[in-house]
Amino acid sequence: MVTFVTTNAGKVEEAPRAAYRHVGEPVIVDDSGLTIDAFSDFPGPYSSYVQDTLGIERVWELAAEEDNRSAAFRGVIAYCDGEPFEATPEPIDTDRRGDDIDAAERGSATTDEQVADDEQLPVRIFEGVVPGRIVAPRGDGGFGYDPIFEFDGRTFAEMSTAEKNAISHRGRALAKFAEWFAQRDTP
Repeated sequence: MVTFVTTNAGKVEEAPRAAYRHVGEPVIVDDSGLTIDAFSDFPGPYSSYVQDTLGIERVWELAAEEDNRSAAFRGVIAYCDGEPFEATPEPIDTDRRGDDIDAAERGSATTDEQVADDEQLPVRIFEGVVPGRIVAPRGDGGFGYDPIFEFDGRTFAEMSTAEKNAISHRGRALAKFAEWFAQRDTP
């Protein structure tokens, strides 16, 4: 397994390209995190680090002082198989092939040669979002931010694994990917 930490749109696109160049086979790259509206979507890509350093109790304490505790779990799945593919309409995914994207925005591509190589490696991005809000810790299940993330009146930690999986951000992104993959046309 190749693990990448992504912090911007260019990196989300570059990670599967780099993984594909490394393994030479189709790759799926997953990145996810918790975004809190009152904190300008922080911790986002730093969710794991914030959880490890501050802990969920401290995140709750900080959020408790805010009027707006809206939050979301966001998951992104990026796919690269080295083959060209047809675009599909929104909201299935985001396709930026053909856009005028400079090397800096692409991520680690910094030379014209790398940019040209990247243009030959199309990437599809699928996002899943679960809206909710930050609440005082409740529940014994789950992991990570589950005890402080409430969706539809219950925290993820109060849900069974099956209930949580049925609405998860990763599951939503994966469902979009699966729908596209089943319908895609390759030349």
